[in-house]
Amino acid sequence: QVQLVESGGGLVQPGGSLRLSCVASGGIFSIATMGWYRQAPGKERELVADISNRGRTNYGDPAKGRFTISRDNAKNTLYLQMNSLKSEDTAVYYCNWAQWNYNGERMDYWGKGTLVTVSS
Repeated sequence: QVQLVESGGGLVQPGGSLRLSCVASGGIFSIATMGWYRQAPGKERELVADISNRGRTNYGDPAKGRFTISRDNAKNTLYLQMNSLKSEDTAVYYCNWAQWNYNGERMDYWGKGTLVTVSS
């Protein structure tokens, strides 16, 4: 069973930076598409960024130009470097593991999340 553990969240001032990490276990990390999603109070969960097993990246609009997603397959770890943080980036950030079975069905696994609070 895939397990994902996020870390790196916390309180940061507007304009500051944070780096989130997600350590995966229980699966073949190198074949998974990995992603970061976030959910703010009263809002739906949204894509922040994802990265394919080949390293192709995709960013949600709020993240473009400010966040960078990366992965280290040797360490089974996913990262999210967040710069120029704004108050609207305040949310719980979730690590996501996605893979597809032989039928083309997507299977998702989620971490428990890490809280990022951007406030002065």
